[in-house]
Amino acid sequence: MGLLILVLGLLVFLATHVFVSMRGARTAAIARVGTVGYRVLFSIVSILGLVLIVYGFAQYRSGGEWIDIWQPPAFTRHIAVLLMLFSSIFVTAVFFPSYIKAKLKYPGLTAVKTWALAHLIANGDLGSILLFGTMLGWAVFARISAKRRTDEVMPVAPAGYTNDIIVVLLGIVIYLALGFAFHPVFIGVPAFGR
Repeated sequence: MGLLILVLGLLVFLATHVFVSMRGARTAAIARVGTVGYRVLFSIVSILGLVLIVYGFAQYRSGGEWIDIWQPPAFTRHIAVLLMLFSSIFVTAVFFPSYIKAKLKYPGLTAVKTWALAHLIANGDLGSILLFGTMLGWAVFARISAKRRTDEVMPVAPAGYTNDIIVVLLGIVIYLALGFAFHPVFIGVPAFGR
């Protein structure tokens, strides 16, 4: 049942996020319900998708549905840990004007791609492949779609590198918090060591 809920959550989450790339339909929806109404609806449906994903994946992991597809070599865990450092820095760059943000253009999507790739190479079970493979595929699609838009304003790097230093340092703090606190407590798997 967990896999089914996971897939349902992925479909709900992806439907809302793919809809964003359909600029004509999105503009029509905003005209119909207003910007605030659109954002509220988008947020509610996205959060519902995320809740279903998290719940479904947790049920899959604990409910005896585990299906191994392949056994990743042990060294892939080290690669995943390194990639997660970059993912944490990239997601932090979303919130600060910086050279990192200007270079990546869409640091949030780059963070999702890096996060998904890290977890794909370190996990060989069906649920992980579905979750992380789908999120990687969506992030690649979203980046290609965003590249083709004409209504986007690209980030511009500020003068100086102060914000880049903040992004890197805060990204490292987030990375350590995810690795030492979040992952072992909420996911039940240690991120560092075994």
